[in-house]
Parts: sequence; structure tokens; C-alpha cells
Amino acid sequence: MKGFPAKTGLKRSLILAFALTTGLGLTACSDIGSSIDNMFGGDTEAAADAGPPPDAGSAPAPAPTANSVASNGGLAPSVTITPVAIEPGGDTGTAVSKTIQSVRAQVSALEGKLAANAQRLNDLRNNGAASAGAYQQSKAQITTRLQVGTTKGNPELVSLWNSAQSSLDALSGNINGLNALGTDVATDSSTAHFALDQIGATFNVSGAVDEDHRQLSLLQDETSQTLVMIDRLLSEVSDAVQRQTAYVANERGGLTTLAAAIKNGELYGGTPGVTAQAASGGVQLATAGAPLVVIRFDHPDVDYQQILYAALNQALQSRPNAGFEVVAVSPTRGTAASVQIAQTTAKRYAQEVMRSMTDMGVPATRMGVASSTDPGAAASEVRVFVR
Repeated sequence: MKGFPAKTGLKRSLILAFALTTGLGLTACSDIGSSIDNMFGGDTEAAADAGPPPDAGSAPAPAPTANSVASNGGLAPSVTITPVAIEPGGDTGTAVSKTIQSVRAQVSALEGKLAANAQRLNDLRNNGAASAGAYQQSKAQITTRLQVGTTKGNPELVSLWNSAQSSLDALSGNINGLNALGTDVATDSSTAHFALDQIGATFNVSGAVDEDHRQLSLLQDETSQTLVMIDRLLSEVSDAVQRQTAYVANERGGLTTLAAAIKNGELYGGTPGVTAQAASGGVQLATAGAPLVVIRFDHPDVDYQQILYAALNQALQSRPNAGFEVVAVSPTRGTAASVQIAQTTAKRYAQEVMRSMTDMGVPATRMGVASSTDPGAAASEVRVFVR
């Protein structure tokens, strides 16, 4: 499958799991490989605002109403938006009465927009909940299969991953819709504030009758109530944007890690007892002031990727901008020819480790390579330092 090579290793996953905390919408990608490339080095842009189709066997969702804003999949509480009824008033024939009628028309228009915007928020939350649910379902199936073990690059998991990616892209597009809604509601809030100021100023205009001031007082109360509802809706939209943005940014990194896990046929990260595993597998996690990881190549096919991933994970949690020095260490025992061969072998292992780190998402600009010898080393080693 294009964009999903069979090469073992994590494809640009590690750095994103800690550094990708912004971006409202990401371009939808057709496969895992292109998705990781875009996430690491590409520009983000708005994704299509469309959720996945409903399950054929599921019951249809109840029709939303303007007065009921649904919860976004448990990410946001429900809210009720009730537009204020604007009482009509008769024309007294004064200049003040004409101003009252003009302001009343503005406030009435705001009431209509308030109901429409509440419906938009309802729809966006429902779409977001559907996308989040579809994403979590695909993610859970992938994680379950990886947990029990599967083949490298399993096409069934690739298909599930692409479905999860599409659902997350739909949620990103939903955030763009929420941002647009927030802009419209903020404009309405400014208009309501202006109308309220205009009402206050009209009280001081001469030539009014008592009926004009009665209508002004009533309209002032109605406009104040309208403003409260608009600002409440604006707060709800802002909260929804913040929650969904944080959720998508968080899940982008996890989705990238899943892509790498699918390529390797095993679940990476979250390894309990990592120190014991490292010691028994030819890999050691060093203490403070020492190398971050010491990989001892004392037998063929040293399985160090999981331990290396966990160590880099921990290092980047503490220092997200950390760089790394990869040192090829060779023993000095034997003849001069043996020492030369050992140095060449150690350098080859160091290049292999660097390729693994690149697959895990560490940029080449944040890695350096060096070579050294150690009389106490019994076999070629690669030591990774944090710099």
C-alpha cells in the first residue's frame, strides 16, 4: 500500500506525541505514511467538516432544536438557549418613536440570529460527538489487535487507522466551524452592546412622550436579556473550541504512535518494568549524568527499539527541545586489525540506532554522532546522550 512501507520502525511518531499541541485542522491523508509526513513537516489547513456515516443498524438521532444544545460526546455540558420575546410597540409619531422602532428591529434581528446560532452550535456538537465516537471505536480496535499481537503492517489495521484518521480530520473541520460560529456570535454581541448604548442615549433626547420612555425601558430590559444570552452562547462556543482543540492535538500524537506500532506489529509506549526488560535485552537505561541509553550489541538481532522509544519518550517529556548525541563505542581488545573491525562495526550500529531514532520522529538536526573506544567494553556499544 502506498505510503505504508514495510520497514520496521516508528515513522515520525515520538516528537509529535509531545510537540504537536496546536493546529485546528489538518489536511486529511489517504494513508498512514503521508499522514505522518504531513504532521511532522507539512502545513496544516482546514479539513472537510463532515462526520462519518451513521451505522446502518443504529436508531436515528432525535432532531435537535434551537432551544437545546447537546453535549459534545461528554466533552461539554448541555446548555439551553431561550431567545427573548421582543414586545411590539405603537408609533407615537415622535422622532424618538422612530428611533425606538429602528432599535427594536435590530434587537429582533439579533433574536433570530441567536436562535440560528444556537442551532449551529447544537449541530456542530452533535457532529463532533459522532466523529469522536467513530475515532475512539477505530482506535480501540487497533489497540486491541496490537495488544494481543499481529503481523507487521497488517492491512486490516491500516484500514482501521485510515478510518480513525478520517474521523479525527472531521473533528478538526468541526473546530473550524466552531471558530466561524464564534466570530458570528462575537459580532452579534457587539451589535447588542451598541443597541443598549443607543437606547440609553435616546432617553436624553428631547421631544419624547411618556409612552416613548415606557417603550424604551421595556426595550432596554429586552436588549439586556438578549445580550446575556448572546454572551452565554459565546462562552459555550469558546469552551467547545478549547476542549476540542486540546482533544485533537492530544490524539494526533497518539494516532501517529499507532501508525508506527502497526508498522512494527506491536504496541509501543507504556512499557511497565522497562528497566528490567532493558537489562535482560542488552539495553541499559543509565542514571543521571550518564548516557540516556546504552545498547550493547553482544548478540545478533538486539531488540532495542521498544526500550529506546521509552527512554526518548521520558527524556522529551522533561525537555521537549532536547538534542541527542549518538556515540559508537568499540572495545580495544585484540590485534590492531580486530580493533579496526570493531570500530567499523560500532559505527554501523550507531547509524542503525540513528535511523531508528529518525523513524521515531527525532529530526536529524537534533542528533549528532561520534565514536570512541572503551577498554572495559566486551562488545560494540551505542550510547545515547541527552544534550
